[in-house]
Amino acid sequence: MTHAPFPSWPDTAAQLIEVATGRTPADTVIKGGVWVNVHTREILPGYDIAVASGRIACVVPDAAHCTGPETQIIEAQGRYMIPGLCDGHMHIESGMLTPAEFARAVIPHGTTSMFTDPHEIANVLGLEGVRMMHDEALMQPVNIFTQMPSCAPSAPGMETTGFEITAEDVAEAMQWPGIIGLGEMMNFPGVSNADPKMLAEIAATQNAGKTVGGHYASPDLGPAFAGYVAGGPADDHEGTCQADAIARMRQGMRSMIRLGSAWYDVETQITAITEKGLDPRNMILCTDDSHSGTLVNDGHMNRVVRHAIDCGCDPIVALQMATINTATHFGLEREIGSLTPGRRADVILTSDLKTLPIETVIARGQIVAENGACLVDCPHYNWPDTARQTVRMGKMLAADDFAIPAPTGANAVRANVIGVVENQAPTKALQFELPVTEGRVQATGEVCQIALVERHRATGSVTNAFVSGFGYDGPMAMASTVAHDSHHMIVVGTDADHMAMAANRLGEVGGGIVIFKDGIELALVELPIAGLMSDSPATEVAAKADQMMRAMRDCGCSLNNAYMQHSLLALVVIPELRISDLGLVDVRSFEFIPVIEPLS
Repeated sequence: MTHAPFPSWPDTAAQLIEVATGRTPADTVIKGGVWVNVHTREILPGYDIAVASGRIACVVPDAAHCTGPETQIIEAQGRYMIPGLCDGHMHIESGMLTPAEFARAVIPHGTTSMFTDPHEIANVLGLEGVRMMHDEALMQPVNIFTQMPSCAPSAPGMETTGFEITAEDVAEAMQWPGIIGLGEMMNFPGVSNADPKMLAEIAATQNAGKTVGGHYASPDLGPAFAGYVAGGPADDHEGTCQADAIARMRQGMRSMIRLGSAWYDVETQITAITEKGLDPRNMILCTDDSHSGTLVNDGHMNRVVRHAIDCGCDPIVALQMATINTATHFGLEREIGSLTPGRRADVILTSDLKTLPIETVIARGQIVAENGACLVDCPHYNWPDTARQTVRMGKMLAADDFAIPAPTGANAVRANVIGVVENQAPTKALQFELPVTEGRVQATGEVCQIALVERHRATGSVTNAFVSGFGYDGPMAMASTVAHDSHHMIVVGTDADHMAMAANRLGEVGGGIVIFKDGIELALVELPIAGLMSDSPATEVAAKADQMMRAMRDCGCSLNNAYMQHSLLALVVIPELRISDLGLVDVRSFEFIPVIEPLS
């Protein structure tokens, strides 16, 4: 699929000059605003912005000289004019939406540029899935730049994906028009150990003059971290404390600090700026993962900027972290990220820099949203059946598929248990003594069962283990085909019959999230595209996601946005303990460990 590219600065330079000098009238003039200049950190009242061919021709105290009878006038009425917001690292699939519906959801929140890594769909559909995401992204009225996924599987030998991404795939994608760089390099041990495949992907990206995304999820800031930085990743969003942010910035990386639906890592890291006084140019705000409920009800990058300000950051500095810093990092400082000549005319009008109400959103010189309503069409890609028929379980599952046998004669066992941590991606490696009934280990108390159901190759295999921290009680189960990054099916429950019901239901509908309690289906979010996304409107998906969250609470879970913790239980590149189709993984050592340990 081909798309007409947005006219470049060189293509439009002659027209921009004619407008800036007053020899030709502007297409649009934003009149009488307060210019927030993120280059100089100045707030300058009484300015106009003249726009031609979707780009800024000039920012001047009075644009009357380039205003003609056909010029559209947008009255700023003394409001602040700030650049459209940029999300420096995110996964569209985490919104449960296609690129078109994700764009429709976030445009009213002032997001006009996104740097997206579709490695979720890459694990399910491979390079062809990435191309579909890339193509729909280029159809949108805002800027969606695609990072070519780097790691499918995320940890070779630790999991089995639907497809694998090769260095040849990366080299091919670097020639696509919407590819801005390499997605997060999650195989950090591979980079630190100079794995040839990882280095080949990085080399293909660097040789194309593009940015290598990072993902260093280890707390070890010693030689392993030094080796990772030496390998080439240019940023990292996996920091959780001030020391992480400082270490990355000192080594010439950009520290990306995130506020997603469940990842609250801004407050603990922004102190590197607000307290330690480090140069804020090397810090970037991002969301990473935001589900549809968050997008519709709470916001997107506007939510992150507000949170950074609430954490003590100067509002203009916070805006820099969501505009010019991001643009500069990806080599797009002359394209987006500021309100200056030649750049895309992506502008937000807001009456307050601290609370940041998003009143008018302008993208490429056109009003795209006002007062929370999206005013433009977001075109859809024609997703084929191959993208909609991806849940292949191989058989109907029964309660016996979720049984964990105990050693012969045992009345109790010691189990290795995944411990979820509220508002953070890392888990804890815990141990519990669990009872045995009729030769099977029983989940009890705060421990419930987790299973990974293979769904790419119809093998019918089920891997069983234990998890704690959700607080579930009574007979229940929750299943999801969103299971980063391999995206098999994760089922968590207190009862094997309910786990089988939940898994089979997702096989029936072709993917999504479902919750059963006391034999009744409480919530269902259908995600028919790759088992990850819906092409329904964001408001509809968000309503179902809200019902899912209520159902989790009805089952006893009080964690904030616990769905996100559920979706990451198979992410075998973030410590400490995860489940894969191959077994229980200790991510601290990248070794498989037994679910059941012998009692001493």
